Amino acid sequence: MNNLKTSDAIDPHRRRLLGVGALAVVAAPLVMTGSARAQAGAAKLASFGPLKQIDAGELNIGYVDTGPADGPVVILLHGWPYDIHSYVEVAPLLAAKGYRVIVPHLRGHGTTRFLSADTFRNGQQSVVALDIIALMDALKIERAILGGYDWGARTADIIAALWPERCKALVSVSGYLINNLERNKLPLSPKAEWGWWYQYYFATERGRAGYTANRKDFARLIWRNVSPKWAFDDATFDRTAASFDNPDYIAIVIHNYRWRLSVEPGDPRHDDLEKRLAAGPVITVPTITLDGDSDGVAPATDGAAYAKMFSGKRTHRIVAGAGHNLPQEAPAAFVQAILDVDRY
Repeated sequence: MNNLKTSDAIDPHRRRLLGVGALAVVAAPLVMTGSARAQAGAAKLASFGPLKQIDAGELNIGYVDTGPADGPVVILLHGWPYDIHSYVEVAPLLAAKGYRVIVPHLRGHGTTRFLSADTFRNGQQSVVALDIIALMDALKIERAILGGYDWGARTADIIAALWPERCKALVSVSGYLINNLERNKLPLSPKAEWGWWYQYYFATERGRAGYTANRKDFARLIWRNVSPKWAFDDATFDRTAASFDNPDYIAIVIHNYRWRLSVEPGDPRHDDLEKRLAAGPVITVPTITLDGDSDGVAPATDGAAYAKMFSGKRTHRIVAGAGHNLPQEAPAAFVQAILDVDRY
């Protein structure tokens, strides 16, 4: 059976984690919720094995590179507070289909490090996208399918919008997430503001201190709140939480959220890019947008609110049982979206 649900849209430009095609159908058998996966048994956790490292732009980036070297490239981008393991089941499924799959740790996460101690620990949206462009250049990848959720969806959206020649197609969880700082200054309803409580916490020095001291407990709380049906176990959480020990993790996360609220400035070198993004550039590449119907912070919609931001072929899908970390909670549905968008 196929299931589609719709709900009232919230402002898509404020839909971030915790930044027009016809409706399509996601087959229920593709989606296995967290509870079902937990009941399937305590199998050994999947692992990517040793990561590769490469200098790219300001960073030495740690990344997964799996699948045939000459296959069409898919780059998968994680969100916060997560890491590359959001794709630990997605990547081998795509590799088995003949794709070369690249999964990088974003700046401040895992084995990714800054090349210079003097570099501004900047988390604004444009610089994260520049990191991925630099990674593609370093790996001599001209064009790739991009997929992501949360920070990763925003980054993929930006690349698709500003550098469409580098993006063959796009899979974006929660739709169009490009930030406009002036719009972000406008208040939302109390219920919506409550969902973003952690952003205001991070805007204070108490928040920075609290997050520094309790980053893993904080992440576990977020995971439970934004993916209420995902029955992850301690081993699954710990596998990802190790990435939060990166020496720049706190600085990048805090700056990202403070920048969004205009509490801290970005890097003036990127002002022109941010102006282009604030103008709401339209995404022209083929796209599938996804929502989980059990996302605790970004409720599923029919995708109509941001339809005008996509001028190419676009399909919107709602994945039953999935929360905010959709690729890890419903890997088969995410894989299917990549396979389908590649045929558009």
